[in-house]
Amino acid sequence: MSLLCIPTSSIVKSTTGVTVHLLLIYKFYQRHSMKRTENCTLVSEFVFQGFSSFREHQLTLFVVFFALYILTLAGNIIIVTIISLDRHLHTPMYFFLSMLSASETVYTLVIIPRMLLSLVVLSQPISLAGCATQMFFFVMLAINNCFLLTAMGYDRYVAICNPLRYSVIMNKRVCTQLVWGAFSIGLIVAVTQVSAVFRLPFCITKVAHFFCDIRPVMKLSCIDTTVNEILTLVISVLVILIPMGLVFISYILIISTILKIATAEGRKKAFATCASHLIVVIVHYGCASIAYLKPKSENTMGEDQLISVTYTVITPLLNPVVYTLRNKEVKDALQRAIGRKLS
Repeated sequence: MSLLCIPTSSIVKSTTGVTVHLLLIYKFYQRHSMKRTENCTLVSEFVFQGFSSFREHQLTLFVVFFALYILTLAGNIIIVTIISLDRHLHTPMYFFLSMLSASETVYTLVIIPRMLLSLVVLSQPISLAGCATQMFFFVMLAINNCFLLTAMGYDRYVAICNPLRYSVIMNKRVCTQLVWGAFSIGLIVAVTQVSAVFRLPFCITKVAHFFCDIRPVMKLSCIDTTVNEILTLVISVLVILIPMGLVFISYILIISTILKIATAEGRKKAFATCASHLIVVIVHYGCASIAYLKPKSENTMGEDQLISVTYTVITPLLNPVVYTLRNKEVKDALQRAIGRKLS
């Protein structure tokens, strides 16, 4: 539970001169925050503005997003099921793909159902606990996906650049450790980020977004959020640029190895094993970079929502589409599964 500041005539707006002493600045902000919260009422919920700027198109948006959501759920669930059932797909590459699909499934469950609800029922409130929970899972799973894609890039690097030692390097223990490492980083960052945001006192209840994203929620605070914004930027740089850089290095080494292959057919086959992953990586990291590494700008709410829709609705759908349409082994496994069911 946080605080909603109600401005009253009894509040004296005090101003002080600029001081060079950090201790005095800290004490000033501490006194200032206390004055602002003394006459505050308790807040138990937020309200999303949702897609209010597209009010006349909300039914169309609901139909489109609902269809994409069903396709995303179905595609990711099929991938996880097929990989777990088909022994031909019990390899490190498909193990990571199944973990990514499972993570994407939960990721969309956290955000899209409430987003769809906001298109049908306007001004649908969410409790502070619910908002914190949604933000926690969103941050944890988004970061988990970033590092899972990095693990998949490393797997492709070993497969192409070190094929003779592939089964030794990418053994079951290493694969499990990479997955747990991705999950642990996401968990630690989510706890840190959500704790920092929800320690803030809030003055506004209306979130200018369709889910509890970090920056829109911080904008509701009564106090200066510069420290939180710096923390968010530092975390974003670490969890986006570092894995993106590692994937980039992996693909430089992969491409240099592929170019040394003597036959055109061999080069084509080697690159085909990486193409699906590379497409997902470019879209995933590209959207994340635009959303969280861009400087503070005067983007309209509609523009920010469009960016958010890309990484919450489109990107999770891209994973099953790319890996089922472009991957011969997955298509063959699907055909075997359908054939067994029909026979």
